[in-house]
Amino acid sequence: MEKRNPIILIHGLWNTSSIFSSITAKLDDIGIEYFAPTLKHSFGMTSIIELTSKLNELILEKYGLEKELDVLGFSMGGIIGRYWIQKFNGYKRTRKFISIGSPHKGTLIAQLVPKYPFRGISEMKINSKFLRELAKNDFFLEDIDCINFFTYWDLMVFPGWWTNLSLGEKIPLKVYKHRNLVRNNFSVEKIIKKL
Repeated sequence: MEKRNPIILIHGLWNTSSIFSSITAKLDDIGIEYFAPTLKHSFGMTSIIELTSKLNELILEKYGLEKELDVLGFSMGGIIGRYWIQKFNGYKRTRKFISIGSPHKGTLIAQLVPKYPFRGISEMKINSKFLRELAKNDFFLEDIDCINFFTYWDLMVFPGWWTNLSLGEKIPLKVYKHRNLVRNNFSVEKIIKKL
């Protein structure tokens, strides 16, 4: 059996790492190592930059500088994962990047939220400076196997197909709630197959 990389699981806003319980149960069954820290989003007031910096500290503490990893991010967690890959040298050690329902092109929901004090949410506004800057650095993802899962019926990241990166495989899931992207048994099976 091929040697599998540990998977960094990054949750979204208004979640903790427990959102991944259906996925981690399967990973335990098949014996794949994972690391699922809970990050303090403070209701969207903590910027994605700060959250990624904290994640980077935790990854370095656990795996050092060299170990090859896979990254899976749900919702805002996919943006944090992408930022880590691009801005914290994650591209040097990431083999696979899976984002699930992540607002890579922004979400209309964030348009309604004031920039202060909700810095983290406002970074996910459509055409935000933060997302434009990230898009300029997408060349860091070119050698990474990128997989995007999304649902057309996503009301949290809206419109749902805007969740996709401009590169990599795009896989629609037939679920009706944002959180069901990582909770629904059918979704979880499809995600596990891609790990």
